[in-house]
Amino acid sequence: MSHTFAIRVYYEDTDMGGVVYHANYLRYIERARSDWVRGLGNDQNAMRGDGIVWVVRRIEADYLAAARFDDELQVETAVSGISGVRVVLDQVVRRGDTILFRAHVTLACMNEQGRPVRLPAEIRALMK
Repeated sequence: MSHTFAIRVYYEDTDMGGVVYHANYLRYIERARSDWVRGLGNDQNAMRGDGIVWVVRRIEADYLAAARFDDELQVETAVSGISGVRVVLDQVVRRGDTILFRAHVTLACMNEQGRPVRLPAEIRALMK
């Protein structure tokens, strides 16, 4: 299962040279993940009401080419692994056929005390 999310690069996303500032790629993939889980039917507000939130445990990122002001980008998100306690995603930012950024993201759930908890079964089912 794959999800695609469109992003346009705004002036505020760039440095003085008109190139996307490196940390903004993390924002782009975060927005895509939020849109992806919403589209799956995972209500993050309801989860928080139940005392559980998503957290990023690990990100491995590769910056491959530069995005620039006014580029139209696509963020592709795909599940590469899921267990009782984590979800691993592969996320790619593209401009057309060119891959600009690639990330391997590990997500987990945490309770209100900051302790890791098992992924709720209904969430695992949505992601398979």
